[in-house]
Amino acid sequence: MNFSKAFFVLDDGSIFEGEPWACEGETFGEAVFSTGMTGYQETLTDPSYHKQIVVMTAPHIGNTGMNQSDMESSQIWVSGFVVRNPTPRVSNWRSENSLESALIDAGVIGIQGVDTRAITRHLRDRGSMRVGIFSGLDLSREEMVMKVRATSAMSGSYLAEDVTTPQTYIVNPPEGTVRRFRVAALDLGIKSATPRHMSERGIEVHVFPLGSTLEELLAIKPDGIFLSNGPGDPATMDGVVALVRELLLEAVPIFGICFGHQILGRALGFQTYKLKFGHRGINQPVMNLSNRKVEITAHNHGFAVDAPRNGNFTTAFGQGVVSHICLNDDVVEGIELIDRPAFSVQYHPESAAGPHDANYLFDHFIALMSKNAGQNA
Repeated sequence: MNFSKAFFVLDDGSIFEGEPWACEGETFGEAVFSTGMTGYQETLTDPSYHKQIVVMTAPHIGNTGMNQSDMESSQIWVSGFVVRNPTPRVSNWRSENSLESALIDAGVIGIQGVDTRAITRHLRDRGSMRVGIFSGLDLSREEMVMKVRATSAMSGSYLAEDVTTPQTYIVNPPEGTVRRFRVAALDLGIKSATPRHMSERGIEVHVFPLGSTLEELLAIKPDGIFLSNGPGDPATMDGVVALVRELLLEAVPIFGICFGHQILGRALGFQTYKLKFGHRGINQPVMNLSNRKVEITAHNHGFAVDAPRNGNFTTAFGQGVVSHICLNDDVVEGIELIDRPAFSVQYHPESAAGPHDANYLFDHFIALMSKNAGQNA
């Protein structure tokens, strides 16, 4: 075995040879690809990517470096990072560190010099699968494949407990902004941009850890409930699903995104299922069925809600409707209740990094809270 080589090894036995990059050693996770040409820092620090090895389809990665302002959490969460051509020199006025240095500081094993688009085509055709990166190790090809096949799959994984905040914290509106509402946000892997976007609209955001009770959430007298993004299989989240059902009975406005969307769907009685290779990146076309407008959106999800796409549906909490669909594969991307103030989307309205087409969803949340407050006045 040549120690100057690194290997990207899939559980179907496929092996892609490259060169060591960042840290050396071995690491395992679910192989996923991201189609964004920018936003790698937001991807790396998004807790939703916990236990995933990310393949960047864009060939040239790292030219803008890393900076503290664009961090979506306090650390890098990916299990491994795969690029074709990492930049040899950082060239951006906002950069505070190089990408490789940041990965080394975080102990992340990477691989460079592989054909990332060939890997992407492979995953697109055969589906997401378990993977390992082996760098600087004396292992045979058979040994590497067997190690990968011995790891756990993403289906059935309960991961939100690894990424949630240890204790409640508050994000206040910026100085000079009038506080209009108070929201209890359940942290299943929340990105820092999300409470910031809400706070800029005059919302005082209380971010609660996983495991918070109905009584703890309602104790702050919230005007609304937010269900965040996060990693893992939504089918493992029975406790949170039960909590959301209790919240629906309270008729407090609810807004969920990504993982939160899947949990709301399960609370309404729908099943979730594993997508073949998921949606990841910042160029996913979604149609808003209420006005037929197409939004270019930022995604990171490997599961979806199995809800009826045509006409209204009936739940224990009243009538609802599918509000958004993905134009690439017809996957349900949004649901909304008609009889109660609750809705969700399976993408990122905070747009960091990504387009701004979905920012209006925060305003929709505010409209629901305003209407609910008026009815209860």
